[in-house]
Amino acid sequence: MSREKVFSILAIFILLGVLGYEYFLEEKERADIQSLGVKPKVDTNTYFLPTSTTGQIIHHSSYSLSYDEDHEQAEWVAYELKKSHLSTRKFKRPYFEIDKAVKTGAAHWRSYKNSGYDRGHLCPAGDRSYSREAHDETFLTSNISPQKHDFNSGIWNRLEQKIRYWANKYEGVFVVTGGILNGEMETIGQDAVSVPNQFYKVLIDNNKVLPKMIAFLIPHEDSDKPLYDFVVSVDDLENLTGIDFFPQLDDTIENRLEASSSYKGWSFN
Repeated sequence: MSREKVFSILAIFILLGVLGYEYFLEEKERADIQSLGVKPKVDTNTYFLPTSTTGQIIHHSSYSLSYDEDHEQAEWVAYELKKSHLSTRKFKRPYFEIDKAVKTGAAHWRSYKNSGYDRGHLCPAGDRSYSREAHDETFLTSNISPQKHDFNSGIWNRLEQKIRYWANKYEGVFVVTGGILNGEMETIGQDAVSVPNQFYKVLIDNNKVLPKMIAFLIPHEDSDKPLYDFVVSVDDLENLTGIDFFPQLDDTIENRLEASSSYKGWSFN
């Protein structure tokens, strides 16, 4: 065998070794991230986490989620929005990244490209602007859902701003949010990401002697209607989604709060 052929074979083996080692490192990194994702973080208020209908709960540093592989998005994202979290700091928007903590594989950001839909945040970047790490973490694909632009920048944005107002007024609130992932839905992209026909938010203010709760169910279209027109009971959302939103609450308190669709006690001014 000629010297040139020997060198060529050696070069191929070296290249395969390097590629194999890089793959090993990538898989180890993925396994480490997934292992960390199942552990609640210090700042995660696990007391208010909903149940998961999918069995895949992931804890990031500033929010938690339950990932639904069938629809390639979170069935819910939950986080505490403290008054101290509110910030007007502006960070440069990072690129969207695939969430490596999702064991079944999160949707690729390319699934949204040229789809006609925004990459709609569930936990808004504006709610996590107290640090760059928390802000950038909201750009994981497990935290987005396809949203019409007019909806995303319209009534959904109005509700997000109102929640910041309440977080300031009531010294913090706990938020659970997501799309309604049932019924006939359009899908987009190579991962067949479902496009919800409705989106919801559930809030609890537990800083008072008597806690209060409010839930919103909004059709996936912009609207000029006042936000209180979209208030529903948490029981209605639980029947619609199969999610138990606040299982850790005392049953007496939970049953009373979740049965009510009243927005009394929540300032809409």
